[in-house]
Amino acid sequence: MATTKDYRNFIIEQLNLLNNITCKSMMGEYLLYYNGVLFCGIYDDRLLVKIVDSNKKYNMQESIPYESAKPMYLVDDVDNQETLRNIVLDTCKDLKK
Repeated sequence: MATTKDYRNFIIEQLNLLNNITCKSMMGEYLLYYNGVLFCGIYDDRLLVKIVDSNKKYNMQESIPYESAKPMYLVDDVDNQETLRNIVLDTCKDLKK
């Protein structure tokens, strides 16, 4: 099942507290970048972020985006823009190292 454009648009809208979010389509799914850093993807209408030390404090559940992929964290609370913003900032902080 591919991600719907409505869900993609919803996630992009939820991330409007951050500048420089870009979204690239990939085989029916979407990759999200913040300031050029790939930090998450939207897979089957689920927002999944890369697992890094600084985002473990959010106690998110691990999930597999697609068969044979590395686990990622599932962001359950996509309605909370402030929490979502903090997850993105913390994730990207570690990925830039």
